[in-house]
Amino acid sequence: MLKSRDLFERRKKRTRYKLRKFASGRPRLSVFRSSKHIYAQLIDDLAGKTLASASSVEKALSDKLKTGADAEAAAEVGKLIAARAKEAGVDTVVFDRGGYRYHGRVKALADAARETGLTF
Repeated sequence: MLKSRDLFERRKKRTRYKLRKFASGRPRLSVFRSSKHIYAQLIDDLAGKTLASASSVEKALSDKLKTGADAEAAAEVGKLIAARAKEAGVDTVVFDRGGYRYHGRVKALADAARETGLTF
């Protein structure tokens, strides 16, 4: 019987495989969700470089948020990563939710990034 971590890794690989198929050169907006914070990275897989990143750990966000582990914090991180993507000259991405369900904090981050102008 597989452990929950193994199942998570399997879902993550399946998601990344589908993204690689349909990315067509677009950068990947990758999300990592821990129990206390949420992180987002804009990754160019062709060059192997991180173009932009944002997280609820950053001083600017942690001062105005009461916790980094709720949908409000995820929405702020989504707005910040979209703004930094615009600065980097990126306006269309593919959304990599990893092994997480598109629900709760992950969905809040994606919706906020879309509202700020990122297309995916």
